[in-house]
Amino acid sequence: MPPLAAHLRGERMTLTLLLDLDDTLLDSNMDDFIPVYFHALGKAMAKHVSPEKMLKYLMVGTNAMIAHDSPDETLENLFNRNFYPNLGVERDVLNLEIAQFYDEIFPTLAYLTKPRPEAVDLVEWAFAQGYRVAVSTNPLFPQKAVYHRLRWAGLAPEKYPFEVISSFESFHFSKPNPAYMAEVLGRMGWSDGPVLVVGDDDELDMLAAQGLGLPMFWITDDDAVLPEGRAAVAGRGSIGDLRLWLESIDQKTLIPRYQAQSAIVATAKAIPAALKSILSALPADAWRDSPHPEEWSIVEIVSHLRDVEREVNLPRIQTFLAEENPFITADDTDVWAAERGYAEQDGETALRDFIAARMETLSALKNLTGEDWQRSGRHAIFGPINLEEQLGFMAEHDRVHLRQIYEIWRGITP
Repeated sequence: MPPLAAHLRGERMTLTLLLDLDDTLLDSNMDDFIPVYFHALGKAMAKHVSPEKMLKYLMVGTNAMIAHDSPDETLENLFNRNFYPNLGVERDVLNLEIAQFYDEIFPTLAYLTKPRPEAVDLVEWAFAQGYRVAVSTNPLFPQKAVYHRLRWAGLAPEKYPFEVISSFESFHFSKPNPAYMAEVLGRMGWSDGPVLVVGDDDELDMLAAQGLGLPMFWITDDDAVLPEGRAAVAGRGSIGDLRLWLESIDQKTLIPRYQAQSAIVATAKAIPAALKSILSALPADAWRDSPHPEEWSIVEIVSHLRDVEREVNLPRIQTFLAEENPFITADDTDVWAAERGYAEQDGETALRDFIAARMETLSALKNLTGEDWQRSGRHAIFGPINLEEQLGFMAEHDRVHLRQIYEIWRGITP
């Protein structure tokens, strides 16, 4: 692995806030909002398709997004495949109606919500502290709908520099999948500093956060009881309580713990999804940009990830499963960059090949039993090791290189 850039080695431990939207930043009871929203959408499309048919396949598409558990396609693509072909109307015709709905009719639903001024105060204070802030709303809505709801909350995306605002166009996972939170962090370059998830839902927000090993501030009443089996939350209270709580704690206690099996698998799923999003519009010549002559470019890092996935990660999993207490060699994969001419390879092809290789690894992870995770081996450097620990190293390797790619990307994109 090449040395990290100086700005990475000296990175300040800045808090990352992942803020839910509905009933966290915006008072919007979704049990009331969703029926009115669906009724309005059905009415807007009624001249092309019956509201009953539209609603049926809207739910089919939505349920497909909720169940999706792979980095192979965005939620938007998945929804479209399950929605449009079943309606019997040309997609271009429906798209015109849907675009008009979100531009003209959806904004009129603001009356179903109420802004929380204390949420605006919290966000403005967080930015003043230099915190990194994302809106980690469940990405089952199109971007236009999310942006409208942020404006209703008094947090217009045109005004506030949120690093990520999740929507179905570019996300691959949804809550409560821990891979969703991993994808948000991946899109932000996955800093190794403290992270706090802020949300109200004891299933969607809490399971996603705890499955990845992220601390959570639960937006709830004082008398709310944690569901059975949930881990303790880091803090609880109203959105207005959050600032004082953050000022009262040592933020080192908010350093995530990514060691659990669920966190390892979520990382493995989210890294290729995040890389696809970050690098989707990268100019061809930018793939070869490097912050320093001795440091790798993006194409070299992605090529490294591809070959490590093919020739190290997956074979090691197979070795653990096939042999009793196998010896695991310490491969020097850094030399491959020069030997294999990574700098001259095609970046988009390397990324596609990495994702294809990772899909094979994910298939292997999906089939692991509890006993498989604990299968033992002997590592040339680390000594006695089990498969779970080996996979933890794989996940950390992913995060390190994602940070490198993100820092290069941030330096060369507007």
